[in-house]
Amino acid sequence: MENNRNYFIAIALSVLIVLGWQFLYMNPRIEAQRKAQEAQKAQQQTEQVQQPAAGGQAPAQTSGAAPSGQAAATATLEQALAKTPRVVIDTPALSGSINLAGARLDDLKLKGYHETVDDSSPIITLFSPAETKDGYFTELGYIGSDATGSVPGPSTLWTAPEGAKLTEKTPVTLSYTNDKGLTFTRTISVDERYMFTVADKIENTGQAPAALSSYGRVTRYNKPTTPSVYVLHEGFIGVIGDDGLIETKYSAVEKEAVAPAKSTGGWLGITDKYWAATIVPPQSAAYEAHFSYFADGQPRYQADYKDDAFTVAPGQSIELKNLVFAGAKEVPVIDGYEASYSIPKFDRLIDWGWFYFITKPMFKLMDFFFRYFGNFGVAILCTTIVVKALFFPLASKQYASMANMKRMQPKMEELKAKFADDRMGLQQATMQLYKEEKINPIAGCWPVALQIPIFFSLYKVIYITIEMRHAPFFGWIKDLSAPDPTTIVNLFGLLPFEGPTLLHLGVWPLIMGVTMFVQMRMNPTPPDPTQAMIFNWMPLVFMFMLASFPAGLVIYWAWNNTLSVAQQGLIMKRHGVKVELFDNLKGLFRRKEAPSK
Repeated sequence: MENNRNYFIAIALSVLIVLGWQFLYMNPRIEAQRKAQEAQKAQQQTEQVQQPAAGGQAPAQTSGAAPSGQAAATATLEQALAKTPRVVIDTPALSGSINLAGARLDDLKLKGYHETVDDSSPIITLFSPAETKDGYFTELGYIGSDATGSVPGPSTLWTAPEGAKLTEKTPVTLSYTNDKGLTFTRTISVDERYMFTVADKIENTGQAPAALSSYGRVTRYNKPTTPSVYVLHEGFIGVIGDDGLIETKYSAVEKEAVAPAKSTGGWLGITDKYWAATIVPPQSAAYEAHFSYFADGQPRYQADYKDDAFTVAPGQSIELKNLVFAGAKEVPVIDGYEASYSIPKFDRLIDWGWFYFITKPMFKLMDFFFRYFGNFGVAILCTTIVVKALFFPLASKQYASMANMKRMQPKMEELKAKFADDRMGLQQATMQLYKEEKINPIAGCWPVALQIPIFFSLYKVIYITIEMRHAPFFGWIKDLSAPDPTTIVNLFGLLPFEGPTLLHLGVWPLIMGVTMFVQMRMNPTPPDPTQAMIFNWMPLVFMFMLASFPAGLVIYWAWNNTLSVAQQGLIMKRHGVKVELFDNLKGLFRRKEAPSK
């Protein structure tokens, strides 16, 4: 009994710590971030600042890798776009332009995604020019020497045909020739989704051989303002040679740059929860990769590579090809790119986590139901049913063990009375009893342990996949990736004001709390007062803990509790174990109705 009491006290303290962290840290932080984002948008709409000097200065070298190409981030988006000549990008999925200064992809919007659930809200902006506050771009170029002359870099002004426009059917060809007889011809093409192919041809019409290296970089000036969570990686990512998958957070790179060993093949870039920008270098050339943070001037984060130097002989030419992914992390699209372009482990761009072998199949199952029913919320319910069905045999064994343990309870009480002052004797007698009755005391634990990775994987799928973003359920749930918008403070929208974030408690968290309360009442109330207190208060604690979680997760949890109640009731009847639910509820109400003495 003493061990059980300590165990429940530990659970209570853990829950209180999580609850305090949620209320005192996470909720105020989320609220502060929301206000900061609103203030930033308002400032961007009203500020009128003078245009900065050109951002395409001669690049400084960073650890022998790609150029940093710092620029002053003080211009509005309209000012930055007007500074340099551009080639329009217009595909079914993308809109924007290519900056002919550096041939940068620095103006890119995702047509299929809006900032809010309202389709009239602005579409998502992925890339912005370096001169803006939220500068974010991808650039491919070369590093030469005095012998090679000027080679394409951040400030190089490429030439494009008049009226050129990049679409999924019409590639764009850019050109640049330097004073040493080197001609660079760059053909940029894009598919109907998010993959750019950048094919360069370098011709040497001069009299001397030219030695140069190519580089590529993904640079952004601001990291995401939303709080990071342990279940999701945001920051630098890549699959680089023998090092395999590398995931490095912004905070880690701020302390120390990451430089994997020189490698051949792979990819690298920067990922957010739903969007990413990556470069796939030429797969046959060795290269050095870096994940870096630069605090001088405008702070910026950069994932870059530089390959080994190659030589173009006079009268000869050489061709290089890079792939640039810039867009939404849609699972079928990412998987398709991995297969069609033979990009190693490109599907890991989506953070499937440690239980990859469970998490991704879980998504496949959920996506199957989504495509069949057309509602991601229904897909969550169906997937939970399938998982419950698969684990029904294990759950049956678990409750069979519980039934056997309950059947042995009188004999256990006799042993406790007999060995009241002899703990060692009690343990030996208990083990002998287990052996005689053929009972495994841990048989009821391992089925639960086996289910933990499954349900964590389901939780992760619901949280990380873009397919659930802005996906409606039924009724007032218009976005399964956002918290339940209703709150008990304003009577679920009947009163014309919004309650404070700390007290936000919607309909679905309340439903989840009720289902958890019923589930806990399926078992006898613990006789120990401390345990009983935890037993009574835990559903309320979890209601507030999950109130700020995405509605899809809360719906899953409520539905899972409901199925667990039905499953447990069925199994307990099959094994002849009394279902304590109604007796517990009656006892609870009797205690409340009992007159005070």
